[in-house]
Amino acid sequence: MDIPDLSHLAHPGTQIALRVTPKASRNRITAEAGQIRVYVTTVPEDGKANAAVQKLLAKALGLPKTRLRLIRGQTSRDKVFEVE
Repeated sequence: MDIPDLSHLAHPGTQIALRVTPKASRNRITAEAGQIRVYVTTVPEDGKANAAVQKLLAKALGLPKTRLRLIRGQTSRDKVFEVE
């Protein structure tokens, strides 16, 4: 798994915008030119991909996944998570 260190974003109230690609060949996160892209191997049904994104993002931030809340993009590839 390719997971960059995003701990500099792990402050309460921070909103993290990202683009998700489900059904990828492997789980990974890229952060280039200020844009975060998350690739997950799970399918986008019944919230499975959202849960996988939350878990992967929490790992990159060094936070428990319960501290991340999806505030926008429940059914979209463009999502915004907030650190609580």
